[in-house]
Amino acid sequence: MQPAYVDPPHTGGRDSWRYAASLLVTQKGKYFPHATFWYTSGLGEGTLIGPSAEVAKAMVARSSTARRGAGPDPAMTPPASRPTRPNFLSDLPEDLSVGLLANSTLRKLNSGEVLFVAGEPADGLYRLEEGLVKVSIGATTGAERILAILGPGAIVGDLAIIDNLPRSASVTGLRDCKLRFVSRSQFDRFAEEHPEIYRHLVKILAARLRDTDMILAAGSFLPLKGRVARALLDLSKAFGKEVGGGRILIHQRISQSDVAAIAGVARENVSRILKDWMDQKVVSRLAGYYCLENATKISREAEL
Repeated sequence: MQPAYVDPPHTGGRDSWRYAASLLVTQKGKYFPHATFWYTSGLGEGTLIGPSAEVAKAMVARSSTARRGAGPDPAMTPPASRPTRPNFLSDLPEDLSVGLLANSTLRKLNSGEVLFVAGEPADGLYRLEEGLVKVSIGATTGAERILAILGPGAIVGDLAIIDNLPRSASVTGLRDCKLRFVSRSQFDRFAEEHPEIYRHLVKILAARLRDTDMILAAGSFLPLKGRVARALLDLSKAFGKEVGGGRILIHQRISQSDVAAIAGVARENVSRILKDWMDQKVVSRLAGYYCLENATKISREAEL
Protein backbone atom coordinates (compact mmCIF):
# COMPACT_ATOMS: atom_id res chain seq x y z
CA MET A 1 0.00 0.00 0.00
CA GLN A 2 1.37 3.42 -0.93
CA PRO A 3 1.47 6.12 1.79
CA ALA A 4 -1.49 8.44 1.56
CA TYR A 5 -1.27 12.23 1.45
CA VAL A 6 -4.25 14.12 2.84
CA ASP A 7 -4.98 17.85 3.11
CA PRO A 8 -7.09 18.39 6.22
CA PRO A 9 -9.91 20.92 6.14
CA HIS A 10 -8.83 24.40 7.20
CA THR A 11 -10.81 24.34 10.43
CA GLY A 12 -7.67 24.63 12.57
CA GLY A 13 -6.97 23.12 15.97
CA ARG A 14 -7.43 19.50 16.93
CA ASP A 15 -10.51 18.92 14.78
CA SER A 16 -8.54 19.14 11.53
CA TRP A 17 -5.93 16.75 12.90
CA ARG A 18 -8.61 14.28 13.96
CA TYR A 19 -10.43 14.52 10.64
CA ALA A 20 -7.28 13.99 8.57
CA ALA A 21 -6.06 11.15 10.79
CA SER A 22 -9.40 9.42 10.46
CA LEU A 23 -9.44 9.82 6.69
CA LEU A 24 -5.90 8.64 6.42
CA VAL A 25 -6.13 5.35 8.25
CA THR A 26 -9.69 4.21 7.71
CA GLN A 27 -11.32 2.63 4.71
CA LYS A 28 -14.94 1.56 4.93
CA GLY A 29 -14.75 1.86 8.70
CA LYS A 30 -11.68 -0.36 9.09
CA TYR A 31 -8.11 0.60 10.02
CA PHE A 32 -5.29 -0.23 7.67
CA PRO A 33 -3.25 -2.92 9.43
CA HIS A 34 0.27 -1.91 8.37
CA ALA A 35 2.76 0.92 7.81
CA THR A 36 3.49 4.02 9.83
CA PHE A 37 1.86 7.36 10.34
CA TRP A 38 3.83 10.56 9.81
CA TYR A 39 2.40 13.96 10.62
CA THR A 40 3.66 17.43 9.75
CA SER A 41 0.79 19.72 10.69
CA GLY A 42 2.74 21.14 13.60
CA LEU A 43 5.42 22.28 11.17
CA GLY A 44 3.03 24.61 9.39
CA GLU A 45 2.34 22.59 6.26
CA GLY A 46 -1.21 21.68 7.28
CA THR A 47 -0.85 18.16 5.94
CA LEU A 48 -0.60 14.67 7.28
CA ILE A 49 1.36 11.92 5.65
CA GLY A 50 0.93 8.49 6.58
CA PRO A 51 -0.71 5.39 7.53
CA SER A 52 -0.16 3.26 10.99
CA ALA A 53 -2.98 1.87 12.92
CA GLU A 54 -1.47 2.36 16.35
CA VAL A 55 -0.21 5.91 15.97
CA ALA A 56 -3.23 7.15 14.07
CA LYS A 57 -5.70 5.65 16.53
CA ALA A 58 -3.74 7.24 19.34
CA MET A 59 -3.90 10.59 17.56
CA VAL A 60 -7.65 10.32 17.17
CA ALA A 61 -8.02 9.39 20.83
CA ARG A 62 -5.79 12.27 21.96
CA SER A 63 -7.69 14.64 19.72
CA SER A 64 -10.97 13.57 21.32
CA THR A 65 -9.49 14.06 24.78
CA ALA A 66 -8.35 17.56 23.88
CA ARG A 67 -11.84 18.41 22.63
CA ARG A 68 -13.22 17.46 26.03
CA GLY A 69 -11.05 20.16 27.59
CA ALA A 70 -8.10 18.13 28.81
CA GLY A 71 -5.66 20.70 27.43
CA PRO A 72 -2.90 20.37 24.85
CA ASP A 73 -1.13 17.06 24.48
CA PRO A 74 2.63 17.45 24.16
CA ALA A 75 2.82 14.22 22.17
CA MET A 76 0.92 15.96 19.37
CA THR A 77 3.63 18.60 19.03
CA PRO A 78 6.75 17.89 16.96
CA PRO A 79 9.84 17.85 19.16
CA ALA A 80 11.83 21.04 19.55
CA SER A 81 15.20 20.84 17.92
CA ARG A 82 18.11 20.31 20.22
CA PRO A 83 21.45 22.10 20.04
CA THR A 84 23.88 19.91 18.10
CA ARG A 85 27.00 21.33 19.72
CA PRO A 86 27.84 22.20 23.33
CA ASN A 87 27.43 25.74 24.67
CA PHE A 88 28.52 27.11 28.00
CA LEU A 89 25.29 28.89 28.98
CA SER A 90 23.40 25.60 29.04
CA ASP A 91 26.05 24.22 31.42
CA LEU A 92 26.11 27.20 33.76
CA PRO A 93 24.44 27.04 37.17
CA GLU A 94 21.03 28.69 36.97
CA ASP A 95 22.02 31.73 39.02
CA LEU A 96 24.92 32.50 36.67
CA SER A 97 22.94 32.03 33.45
CA VAL A 98 20.04 34.12 34.76
CA GLY A 99 22.42 36.83 35.93
CA LEU A 100 24.30 36.95 32.63
CA LEU A 101 21.08 37.29 30.64
CA ALA A 102 19.45 39.75 33.03
CA ASN A 103 20.48 42.82 31.02
CA SER A 104 20.36 41.19 27.56
CA THR A 105 18.33 42.72 24.75
CA LEU A 106 15.73 40.97 22.59
CA ARG A 107 16.45 40.55 18.89
CA LYS A 108 14.07 39.15 16.27
CA LEU A 109 15.39 37.36 13.20
CA ASN A 110 13.21 36.43 10.23
CA SER A 111 13.50 33.19 8.33
CA GLY A 112 16.23 33.61 5.72
CA GLU A 113 17.67 36.69 7.43
CA VAL A 114 21.38 36.76 8.24
CA LEU A 115 22.28 37.41 11.88
CA PHE A 116 25.96 37.95 11.16
CA VAL A 117 28.52 36.98 8.52
CA ALA A 118 31.95 35.39 8.91
CA GLY A 119 34.63 38.08 9.02
CA GLU A 120 32.43 40.76 10.56
CA PRO A 121 33.56 42.51 13.74
CA ALA A 122 32.15 40.68 16.75
CA ASP A 123 30.45 42.55 19.55
CA GLY A 124 28.80 39.84 21.65
CA LEU A 125 26.90 36.58 21.78
CA TYR A 126 23.30 35.48 21.21
CA ARG A 127 21.13 32.93 22.97
CA LEU A 128 18.41 31.45 20.76
CA GLU A 129 15.04 31.50 22.56
CA GLU A 130 12.77 30.47 19.68
CA GLY A 131 13.26 29.23 16.12
CA LEU A 132 16.09 27.59 14.17
CA VAL A 133 19.37 28.89 12.80
CA LYS A 134 22.16 27.41 10.74
CA VAL A 135 25.85 28.06 11.33
CA SER A 136 27.87 27.92 8.11
CA ILE A 137 31.04 28.93 6.34
CA GLY A 138 31.32 29.78 2.67
CA ALA A 139 33.94 29.72 -0.05
CA THR A 140 34.63 32.38 -2.65
CA THR A 141 33.19 29.95 -5.22
CA GLY A 142 29.81 30.18 -3.49
CA ALA A 143 29.99 26.72 -1.93
CA GLU A 144 28.63 26.42 1.60
CA ARG A 145 29.46 24.10 4.49
CA ILE A 146 26.84 23.86 7.23
CA LEU A 147 28.56 23.40 10.57
CA ALA A 148 25.43 23.09 12.72
CA ILE A 149 21.68 23.58 12.81
CA LEU A 150 20.69 24.91 16.21
CA GLY A 151 17.44 25.27 18.11
CA PRO A 152 16.21 26.92 21.33
CA GLY A 153 18.81 27.08 24.07
CA ALA A 154 21.76 27.25 21.69
CA ILE A 155 24.42 29.96 21.86
CA VAL A 156 26.04 31.57 18.81
CA GLY A 157 28.85 34.08 18.69
CA ASP A 158 30.39 33.07 22.01
CA LEU A 159 33.91 32.81 20.58
CA ALA A 160 33.78 36.56 20.10
CA ILE A 161 33.82 37.20 23.83
CA ILE A 162 36.94 35.06 24.25
CA ASP A 163 39.37 36.05 21.51
CA ASN A 164 38.05 39.47 20.37
CA LEU A 165 38.48 38.37 16.76
CA PRO A 166 35.99 38.69 13.85
CA ARG A 167 33.14 36.22 13.45
CA SER A 168 34.40 32.77 12.49
CA ALA A 169 31.17 31.66 10.79
CA SER A 170 27.87 33.01 9.47
CA VAL A 171 24.50 32.50 11.16
CA THR A 172 21.20 32.56 9.24
CA GLY A 173 17.61 32.06 10.40
CA LEU A 174 15.90 28.90 9.14
CA ARG A 175 12.66 29.89 10.87
CA ASP A 176 11.51 33.10 12.53
CA CYS A 177 13.62 33.50 15.66
CA LYS A 178 13.82 35.35 18.93
CA LEU A 179 17.26 35.78 20.48
CA ARG A 180 18.79 37.43 23.54
CA PHE A 181 21.92 39.50 22.88
CA VAL A 182 24.73 39.91 25.43
CA SER A 183 27.40 42.44 24.43
CA ARG A 184 31.06 41.85 25.09
CA SER A 185 31.15 44.73 27.59
CA GLN A 186 28.18 43.24 29.48
CA PHE A 187 29.91 39.87 29.61
CA ASP A 188 33.21 41.38 30.78
CA ARG A 189 31.49 43.22 33.63
CA PHE A 190 29.65 40.09 34.69
CA ALA A 191 32.81 37.96 34.49
CA GLU A 192 34.68 40.38 36.75
CA GLU A 193 32.07 39.79 39.42
CA HIS A 194 31.80 36.03 38.72
CA PRO A 195 35.22 34.79 37.53
CA GLU A 196 34.09 31.17 37.97
CA ILE A 197 32.35 31.54 34.61
CA TYR A 198 35.69 31.04 32.87
CA ARG A 199 35.88 27.49 34.21
CA HIS A 200 32.75 26.69 32.22
CA LEU A 201 34.21 28.36 29.14
CA VAL A 202 37.25 26.09 29.32
CA LYS A 203 34.97 23.02 29.48
CA ILE A 204 32.98 24.10 26.47
CA LEU A 205 36.08 24.85 24.42
CA ALA A 206 37.46 21.41 25.26
CA ALA A 207 34.17 19.81 24.18
CA ARG A 208 34.22 21.70 20.87
CA LEU A 209 37.81 20.65 20.27
CA ARG A 210 36.74 17.03 20.68
CA ASP A 211 33.90 17.64 18.21
CA THR A 212 36.38 19.13 15.74
CA ASP A 213 38.58 16.05 16.10
CA MET A 214 35.61 13.85 15.18
CA ILE A 215 34.73 16.03 12.18
CA LEU A 216 38.30 15.91 10.91
CA ALA A 217 38.43 12.15 11.38
CA ALA A 218 35.15 11.70 9.51
CA GLY A 219 36.35 13.87 6.64
CA SER A 220 39.65 12.04 6.43
CA PHE A 221 38.65 8.40 6.88
CA LEU A 222 34.94 7.99 6.06
CA PRO A 223 33.90 7.22 2.49
CA LEU A 224 31.24 9.36 0.84
CA LYS A 225 28.42 7.13 2.10
CA GLY A 226 29.74 7.42 5.62
CA ARG A 227 29.79 11.22 5.48
CA VAL A 228 26.22 11.36 4.18
CA ALA A 229 25.15 8.87 6.85
CA ARG A 230 26.76 11.01 9.56
CA ALA A 231 24.95 14.10 8.23
CA LEU A 232 21.58 12.30 8.41
CA LEU A 233 22.35 11.06 11.91
CA ASP A 234 23.25 14.57 13.05
CA LEU A 235 19.95 15.82 11.64
CA SER A 236 18.05 13.01 13.34
CA LYS A 237 19.65 13.93 16.67
CA ALA A 238 18.54 17.52 16.26
CA PHE A 239 15.06 16.96 14.77
CA GLY A 240 14.36 13.24 14.99
CA LYS A 241 11.12 11.66 16.14
CA GLU A 242 10.77 7.90 16.45
CA VAL A 243 7.75 6.69 14.49
CA GLY A 244 7.92 3.01 15.34
CA GLY A 245 9.81 0.01 14.08
CA GLY A 246 13.19 1.64 14.63
CA ARG A 247 12.42 4.41 12.15
CA ILE A 248 13.26 8.07 12.76
CA LEU A 249 11.47 10.94 11.03
CA ILE A 250 13.48 14.17 10.62
CA HIS A 251 11.04 16.98 11.47
CA GLN A 252 12.66 19.57 9.25
CA ARG A 253 12.49 20.09 5.51
CA ILE A 254 15.95 19.22 4.21
CA SER A 255 17.14 19.45 0.61
CA GLN A 256 19.89 17.40 -0.98
CA SER A 257 21.96 20.58 -1.09
CA ASP A 258 21.53 20.93 2.68
CA VAL A 259 22.69 17.35 3.25
CA ALA A 260 25.65 17.96 0.93
CA ALA A 261 26.57 21.15 2.82
CA ILE A 262 26.48 19.31 6.15
CA ALA A 263 28.38 16.27 4.86
CA GLY A 264 30.94 18.29 2.92
CA VAL A 265 30.43 16.37 -0.34
CA ALA A 266 29.08 17.27 -3.78
CA ARG A 267 25.30 17.37 -4.17
CA GLU A 268 25.51 14.92 -7.08
CA ASN A 269 27.09 12.33 -4.79
CA VAL A 270 24.40 12.91 -2.17
CA SER A 271 21.71 12.42 -4.82
CA ARG A 272 23.22 9.12 -5.94
CA ILE A 273 23.70 7.80 -2.40
CA LEU A 274 20.20 8.75 -1.27
CA LYS A 275 18.68 7.14 -4.37
CA ASP A 276 20.53 3.90 -3.60
CA TRP A 277 19.29 3.97 0.01
CA MET A 278 15.75 4.72 -1.08
CA ASP A 279 15.84 1.78 -3.49
CA GLN A 280 17.03 -0.38 -0.58
CA LYS A 281 14.31 1.13 1.68
CA VAL A 282 16.96 2.37 4.09
CA VAL A 283 15.77 5.98 3.72
CA SER A 284 12.47 7.42 2.49
CA ARG A 285 11.37 10.94 1.64
CA LEU A 286 7.89 12.43 1.48
CA ALA A 287 6.87 16.07 1.15
CA GLY A 288 10.44 17.19 1.80
CA TYR A 289 10.89 15.18 5.01
CA TYR A 290 13.43 12.38 5.29
CA CYS A 291 12.82 9.27 7.36
CA LEU A 292 15.55 6.86 8.41
CA GLU A 293 13.78 3.58 7.76
CA ASN A 294 16.79 1.60 8.96
CA ALA A 295 18.68 3.77 11.42
CA THR A 296 20.89 0.85 12.43
CA LYS A 297 22.25 0.47 8.91
CA ILE A 298 22.80 4.23 8.63
CA SER A 299 24.71 4.14 11.94
CA ARG A 300 26.92 1.33 10.66
CA GLU A 301 27.73 3.34 7.53
CA ALA A 302 28.87 6.26 9.75
CA GLU A 303 31.25 4.19 11.88
CA LEU A 304 34.92 5.11 11.65
